[in-house]
Amino acid sequence: MNKNALGFVIGGVAFGMLGLAFASKPLYDTFCRVTGYGGTTQVATERPEGVIDRKMLVRLDTNIRGLPFEFRPLDGPVEVQVGETAMVKFELTNTSDRPIRAIASYNVTPFDAGTYFTKLQCFCFDEQTYEPGETVVLPVIFFVNPLIEEEATLDDVKAITLSYTYYEAEDNKDALASLSNLVSEDE
Repeated sequence: MNKNALGFVIGGVAFGMLGLAFASKPLYDTFCRVTGYGGTTQVATERPEGVIDRKMLVRLDTNIRGLPFEFRPLDGPVEVQVGETAMVKFELTNTSDRPIRAIASYNVTPFDAGTYFTKLQCFCFDEQTYEPGETVVLPVIFFVNPLIEEEATLDDVKAITLSYTYYEAEDNKDALASLSNLVSEDE
């Protein structure tokens, strides 16, 4: 194999590995959303057809990873009927003097309840730019799916915690451009 071909193969493998690295999070997130694995909630476009005679306390938790943000729930724990649609609100403030592009991830505990905690509207997984000093109210519309009644291992679950974590969005375009330049130089 000549030098150019070897360089092209090595560059292609490196580019492919970087592509897989960037794809791993979206693929993992998709897997979690479909299966409810790790407390990942479900997403729906329609409300459930019925409400059952079971109440669920929904606690709200907020976290920030290395950002100059203030992030808190505006609503305290809410008690909902299973199958009932509810809305809670969170407040986020960028306390810095610069715009920050950020994204929120979420989960539910107990993890097994994630399959039945379903959101109709959410701010999560949408990258947003928050201006200096900006304060926003972020609503979440959800329901606990009545199918939870069919899961005997969740009969004793009376409370669910919905947790959000905000972190700075990374700009992957720069990393891909750098790798693309390396491959071009090897050719």
